[in-house]
Amino acid sequence: MRLRAELVALLAALAATPVAAATDAAPPARYGHYDATGRASWYGHELAGRRTATGKRFDPDDVMIAHRTLPLESMVEVTDVDTGRTIIARVGDRGPGRADRVADLSLGAARLLGTNRRAVAHIRLRALSPGADRPGLILAGATAVAPIAKPIVLDPQAHYRVQLASFSSRPRAQALARRFDARIVAAGRLWRVERTGMNAESAKALRDAAAQAGYDDARILHQD
Repeated sequence: MRLRAELVALLAALAATPVAAATDAAPPARYGHYDATGRASWYGHELAGRRTATGKRFDPDDVMIAHRTLPLESMVEVTDVDTGRTIIARVGDRGPGRADRVADLSLGAARLLGTNRRAVAHIRLRALSPGADRPGLILAGATAVAPIAKPIVLDPQAHYRVQLASFSSRPRAQALARRFDARIVAAGRLWRVERTGMNAESAKALRDAAAQAGYDDARILHQD
């Protein structure tokens, strides 16, 4: 009886403890200050319909990422370090399973970012705080910065280079280089396929041919 009375008293004391005290003892993480870089792969139709950590079914076309710790349904700024292109995506699942990945992108996010033709991309992730960071862009799918989309004015007298694509696999880069009589250049953990010393007309023709072959990210750059 004495033990039972002590147990009842303990439960009553716990019930009377203010909720605020427990909350103050363990403040939430300040995710708005999260900023990290690393490698990211993407996943698509092979997992369509699977339940995500949010309870929703996975739609490959959604603009979302899988991350280990960021709050579900929060927004992040995702930047392709190789190109500078940036999008806004939603944290919609937990992952990735591999320790050498900072995140996994959905196919929709990879397409918007321009990394869907690469198995692995080097990205930067920055958590966004609604109402504080870029309030007009806290929307999944928004393109915050797209420097590669700006066309350059071609000068008939100038020389250009065409960057066809970037790969994490050297053999794949070499195969594309042979197809378009180009060269490969090491860029960190990636291999860029490019052709240099071209006039405006030739550069445009090569860029268009690459795009028709499925390499939509091919672009013309000024010769360094």
